[in-house]
Amino acid sequence: MSEYICNICKDRGVIIQGNTAVPCSCQKKKAIYNCFKNSRLPNALTDNTFNNFNLKYYSKEKHDNIKNVSYLQLAEYAYQASQNFVHKFLNNEEVEGILFTGQIGSGKTFLACCIANYLLNKEKTVLFMVVPDLLDMLRATYTSQKGDITYTEQDLLCTARGVPLLILDDLGVHNYTEWTKNKIYSIINYRLNNNLPTIITTNISLEDLEEYLGERTTSRILQMCKPYRLLVDIDIRFLKRKDILSK
Repeated sequence: MSEYICNICKDRGVIIQGNTAVPCSCQKKKAIYNCFKNSRLPNALTDNTFNNFNLKYYSKEKHDNIKNVSYLQLAEYAYQASQNFVHKFLNNEEVEGILFTGQIGSGKTFLACCIANYLLNKEKTVLFMVVPDLLDMLRATYTSQKGDITYTEQDLLCTARGVPLLILDDLGVHNYTEWTKNKIYSIINYRLNNNLPTIITTNISLEDLEEYLGERTTSRILQMCKPYRLLVDIDIRFLKRKDILSK
């Protein structure tokens, strides 16, 4: 095994071309990787922690007809699974990913951010990507003028494929073309084959995933992620805003 992270520049960060020292290609990749690691989780979501996850928004009376358990029990299962995930991840075990499903405002992104914030505080590398934003960034590599952006399509795909923990937020009901399906499949398939855990949130039901993403992507998601469903009577964001205004 090599003692260097980059065998091209031997970790010096530069290579000699003729009589000139130029940045090694690893520096560009490192800059992109660090940018994602440090900035992709929105500031508004940094307070989404396990300590702030409130079960009061989930009904004890309403029941999921499929599993015949209450909305509260569903939330408790998802919460416990999220905590189990971070502890296994910290122990460098091969960790099964999580697929959070449920309607808008049911706490899916909140729990995904609980995982992200916990691990970031432990100095682990996490990439949080809102799926529509990722697809827009990929499209921009085709349509932008030269010099407008500092990354390529391959840079983005390599980062999303290889990051230790990837969180794909809002894999929702969008217009998925064959191009977008192929990009998502490329990321998911690579991570499955290399035992890299992925957290996914979606408002698409398990029964409808294949309709939007295709059979091969859906099959791989269900192979690599254990599904947890979250259900609420009313959008939690609305209830939180109501609580604030009532004070």
